[in-house]
Amino acid sequence: MKEDNTYKDRRYRIDELRAKNEKMTSRQRTLMAINFEEADRIPIDNWMVPEIKKRCMDYWGCESEDELLAFLGVDVRDNYGPSYVGQEFKKYDDGTVEDLWGVRRKIVTYGKGTFHEGTFKEVSWSPLEHMKTVEEINAYTRWPKPDWWDYSKVKQECAKWHPQYFVLNKGDRLDRTAQLKPMMYLRGIQQTYIDLAANPKIVECIRDHVVNYFLEYNPKVFEAGGEEIDMFMMGDDMGGQRGPLVSPQMWKRYFSDAFRKYCDIAHKYGLKVMYHTCGDVYALIPQFIENGLDCLQSLQPQATNMDIKRLKKEFGQHLSFQGGMDIQQVLPLGSPDDVRKMVKYAADHAKAGGGYLFGTAHNIQADTHIENVAALFEAYHEYGVY
Repeated sequence: MKEDNTYKDRRYRIDELRAKNEKMTSRQRTLMAINFEEADRIPIDNWMVPEIKKRCMDYWGCESEDELLAFLGVDVRDNYGPSYVGQEFKKYDDGTVEDLWGVRRKIVTYGKGTFHEGTFKEVSWSPLEHMKTVEEINAYTRWPKPDWWDYSKVKQECAKWHPQYFVLNKGDRLDRTAQLKPMMYLRGIQQTYIDLAANPKIVECIRDHVVNYFLEYNPKVFEAGGEEIDMFMMGDDMGGQRGPLVSPQMWKRYFSDAFRKYCDIAHKYGLKVMYHTCGDVYALIPQFIENGLDCLQSLQPQATNMDIKRLKKEFGQHLSFQGGMDIQQVLPLGSPDDVRKMVKYAADHAKAGGGYLFGTAHNIQADTHIENVAALFEAYHEYGVY
């Protein structure tokens, strides 16, 4: 920590609340929460874009991200899985770079010249978009292979956080266990939705390539991690602002079988499963539960039907939840008092009986003022106490 009275003043409230309220390790309280038990306080997870992490480190005088997370009382530590040792990602003259799937991305800058300037990797070319037949797709040469990874350090990288912290294996964002999202990267969003309605054999072909990869890859990760992984997260955005992006019937037809297999593999290794999806997925939640899901993540509050009070009441006996803090309106546009009210609402309606982890509905974006970020974490520690 940097020595400065300004930093000490800014840190005082969180330090005070943590000293008063914390009675157990992060791992203990988070394990209790996902098992529907009340701990000393609601566990905290943290999702931030790099620009916000840097701003927070400067604001609170932290010299590293690890120091920042420890100070804020973040209970979850992310594990991104094995190290990539496969073929080199090709770089092109236009600045685009291939990823694991052969999808090309470019770095774009948003908010240029403003306080919320940042960068993002955007898909610029989808290699399967113009293919017409299953035969063409099967002949694609860039389907990834599980042996493109070195699994030897997974256990060591997870174990460094134990016994203090809770370890969540979540994979890299571009290689996270999923079905629809890789399909959209590979095929393009528009063509994917045309296929879902009109080209079922192509949907099934691409899906099966994706699923078969993860069905072989994930057991290797879990085996390598041993008992040092506490929970597994997969992610696949199935919701839009006003409803699911696929109907319940379509989800059951195309995605339920592999969803269940993903969950079954994790359960075989003693891991609970968290599922990230943005948007309104209310109509799909019964199928998520039926197919083995343990924890639903995101709970995007500005989307229809995703109010934490309703979700906890209707599904809280079957699912734990993580998320619910609004990054669309309250955090970027509201006041610190609005932020505190948001946190209190979630705590009042979701913390009873355990089964809830504080977290934002996605990464806190660069257009969020630091005063609101400070209010968020202070409120976590104030209203999350049992």
